[in-house]
Amino acid sequence: MTATVASHRKPRQHPLASLTGGTRTARTAATLALAGAATATVFDGTGQAASPPTPAQVKGRINALYQEAEVATQNYNGAKEAAGTARHELSRLQDEAARRTRKLNAARTELGAVAASQYRSGGVDPTVRLLLSADPQRYLDGAAVLERAGSHQATAVAGYARRLGSVRQVRQRAEETAERLAATEATLKKHRVTVVHKLDAAEQLLNRLTAEQRQRMAARDGVGTARTARADRGTRADGPLDGIAHGPEAAATAAPNPRAARAVSFAYAALGKPYVWGATGPSAYDCSGLTQAAWKSGGVALPRTTYTQISSGPRIDRSQLAPGDLVFFYSGISHVGLYIGGGKMIHAPHPGAPVRIAPIDQMPFAAATRPA
Repeated sequence: MTATVASHRKPRQHPLASLTGGTRTARTAATLALAGAATATVFDGTGQAASPPTPAQVKGRINALYQEAEVATQNYNGAKEAAGTARHELSRLQDEAARRTRKLNAARTELGAVAASQYRSGGVDPTVRLLLSADPQRYLDGAAVLERAGSHQATAVAGYARRLGSVRQVRQRAEETAERLAATEATLKKHRVTVVHKLDAAEQLLNRLTAEQRQRMAARDGVGTARTARADRGTRADGPLDGIAHGPEAAATAAPNPRAARAVSFAYAALGKPYVWGATGPSAYDCSGLTQAAWKSGGVALPRTTYTQISSGPRIDRSQLAPGDLVFFYSGISHVGLYIGGGKMIHAPHPGAPVRIAPIDQMPFAAATRPA
C-alpha cells in the first residue's frame, strides 16, 4: 500500500527552481547573442584586432617608466640617507649608553662600599635598602633618603640616582632610534622593489624592439657611442661643433665663481660614465649623485636627493642661468642636471644612457638653483 501511494506522489519542486532555470536560459541566450554579434562584427570588417604599438609609442612608454623609476630612485636615495643617519645615531647612543652604564656601575660599587661599612658598624643605612631594592629608581623618588643620609652618602646616592636616570633616558632614545631605523629600512626596501620593477618593465619593452629600432632610438637620444662622447666634449678632429668656442674650458670660464667652475669641469670629466641608480661615483652615477659629486669637487656639500638639492641655494630664473647651476625637471622635481651654458646641461639620464650633454628643453623644466 505504501509503495502504491509513493508511486503516484509527484516530487516537490523548489519554488524558485523555475525562475532559476529561466534566468539561466536567458543568460545562455544572451551570451550566445553577444558571441554571434561579436563574430559578425569581426567578419564584416567593423572590428579590428588591436594593432601592435609603434616604436614611438614604445619609446614614450619606456621614457615614462624611466621617469617613474627616477621618482622611486630619489625616494630610495632619501630613505637611504635617513637610514644612514639613524644608523649612525643608534651607534652613538649605544656607545653613550655603555659609557654611562660603566659610570653607573662605578657609582653602585661606591654605594655598596659605604653600605658595607655601615653594616659592619651595626647601622642600617638607607643606601643598603637602596641597593637591595627591586626598583632603585622608585626608592630614590622619595626625597627622605637624602635627608636621612650624611652629606657624603647623600652625594653618592644623588649621583647614583642621576646616572640611573641618565642611562634609562639614553636607552629609551636608542630604542626609539632603532624603531625608526627599522621603519626606514622597510621604506628603503619598498622603493628598491619599485625601482627594479620599473626598470625591468622598461627593459622588457626595449626587448620588443628590433636591433635596428634600438639603434635608431639610441641615435636620436645621442647615447652610448665613443663618437657621441667626443662630440659632447666638442673635440672632433675638425674642430668645434658649431664654430663657437665651447666645452669644459669655456663653460668653466663663464661660471659665476670658482666653485661652480670646478663643478662644471668635474661634470665634463664624468661624460660617458654609466648611469646606475643610487650611485654617487666615482665610476657611475644617478642624476643627483652626479650633481652632488660635481659640487663636492668645488667644495660645496649638496644633499643627496633632487627634492633637497633644489633648496641648496637661491632660485635662478631660466633667463639668468649660468654654468654650474642646477636645473630641475618634472613637476615632482625628480630629475636634475648641471647647466653648462648654451641651453645645455650635463646629466645622468637613465640606465643604458651614460652621463651626457643634453638640451634642457629635452624634459619639462621645473626650476633652477645656484648652490651657495
